[in-house]
Amino acid sequence: MVRRSRLEIYFDVLKALDRGVDKPTRIMYKANLSWSSLQDTFTTLIDGGFMAVEISKKSKRYRITDKGRRALSYHVQSLDGLVKAQQIFRR
Repeated sequence: MVRRSRLEIYFDVLKALDRGVDKPTRIMYKANLSWSSLQDTFTTLIDGGFMAVEISKKSKRYRITDKGRRALSYHVQSLDGLVKAQQIFRR
Protein backbone atom coordinates (compact mmCIF):
# COMPACT_ATOMS: atom_id res chain seq x y z
CA MET A 1 0.00 0.00 0.00
CA VAL A 2 1.39 3.38 -1.02
CA ARG A 3 0.95 6.33 1.30
CA ARG A 4 -0.20 9.66 -0.07
CA SER A 5 2.03 12.66 0.21
CA ARG A 6 0.89 15.78 2.03
CA LEU A 7 0.51 17.50 -1.32
CA GLU A 8 -1.79 14.74 -2.61
CA ILE A 9 -3.91 15.04 0.53
CA TYR A 10 -4.20 18.81 0.07
CA PHE A 11 -5.36 18.35 -3.50
CA ASP A 12 -7.85 15.64 -2.49
CA VAL A 13 -9.44 18.11 -0.07
CA LEU A 14 -9.43 20.86 -2.69
CA LYS A 15 -11.08 18.48 -5.19
CA ALA A 16 -13.85 17.71 -2.71
CA LEU A 17 -14.41 21.42 -2.10
CA ASP A 18 -14.40 22.14 -5.83
CA ARG A 19 -17.12 19.52 -6.30
CA GLY A 20 -19.35 21.36 -3.84
CA VAL A 21 -18.77 19.33 -0.70
CA ASP A 22 -18.74 21.89 2.11
CA LYS A 23 -19.41 20.08 5.39
CA PRO A 24 -16.34 18.94 7.35
CA THR A 25 -17.44 15.33 7.85
CA ARG A 26 -18.31 14.92 4.17
CA ILE A 27 -14.95 16.40 3.16
CA MET A 28 -13.26 13.96 5.54
CA TYR A 29 -14.98 11.01 3.85
CA LYS A 30 -14.35 12.25 0.29
CA ALA A 31 -10.65 12.84 0.99
CA ASN A 32 -10.35 9.59 2.99
CA LEU A 33 -8.83 11.24 6.07
CA SER A 34 -9.09 10.89 9.82
CA TRP A 35 -10.56 13.78 11.77
CA SER A 36 -7.20 14.92 13.18
CA SER A 37 -5.53 14.79 9.76
CA LEU A 38 -8.42 16.76 8.31
CA GLN A 39 -8.03 19.46 10.95
CA ASP A 40 -4.29 19.79 10.23
CA THR A 41 -5.01 19.97 6.50
CA PHE A 42 -7.72 22.61 7.02
CA THR A 43 -5.32 24.74 9.04
CA THR A 44 -2.66 24.61 6.32
CA LEU A 45 -5.08 25.30 3.46
CA ILE A 46 -6.86 28.15 5.26
CA ASP A 47 -3.57 29.76 6.33
CA GLY A 48 -2.33 29.50 2.73
CA GLY A 49 -5.48 31.10 1.35
CA PHE A 50 -6.54 28.02 -0.62
CA MET A 51 -9.81 27.57 1.23
CA ALA A 52 -12.05 29.62 3.49
CA VAL A 53 -14.39 28.86 6.35
CA GLU A 54 -17.84 30.38 6.74
CA ILE A 55 -19.31 30.18 10.21
CA SER A 56 -23.08 30.32 10.58
CA LYS A 57 -25.18 29.92 13.71
CA LYS A 58 -24.18 26.38 14.62
CA SER A 59 -22.09 25.06 11.77
CA LYS A 60 -18.99 25.65 9.72
CA ARG A 61 -18.99 25.42 5.95
CA TYR A 62 -15.85 25.38 3.87
CA ARG A 63 -15.27 26.62 0.35
CA ILE A 64 -12.43 26.70 -2.12
CA THR A 65 -11.00 30.13 -2.91
CA ASP A 66 -9.90 31.40 -6.31
CA LYS A 67 -6.30 30.72 -5.30
CA GLY A 68 -7.23 27.14 -4.40
CA ARG A 69 -9.09 26.68 -7.68
CA ARG A 70 -6.07 27.93 -9.65
CA ALA A 71 -3.71 25.61 -7.73
CA LEU A 72 -6.03 22.67 -8.38
CA SER A 73 -6.22 23.54 -12.07
CA TYR A 74 -2.41 23.71 -12.36
CA HIS A 75 -2.12 20.40 -10.55
CA VAL A 76 -4.56 18.66 -12.90
CA GLN A 77 -2.84 20.15 -15.97
CA SER A 78 0.57 19.01 -14.78
CA LEU A 79 -0.70 15.48 -14.13
CA ASP A 80 -2.23 15.38 -17.62
CA GLY A 81 1.11 16.47 -19.06
CA LEU A 82 2.93 13.74 -17.17
CA VAL A 83 0.51 11.07 -18.37
CA LYS A 84 0.94 12.22 -21.99
CA ALA A 85 4.73 12.26 -21.62
CA GLN A 86 4.67 8.78 -20.15
CA GLN A 87 2.62 7.51 -23.09
CA ILE A 88 5.10 9.00 -25.56
CA PHE A 89 8.10 7.42 -23.83
CA ARG A 90 6.45 3.99 -23.74
CA ARG A 91 6.29 3.85 -27.53
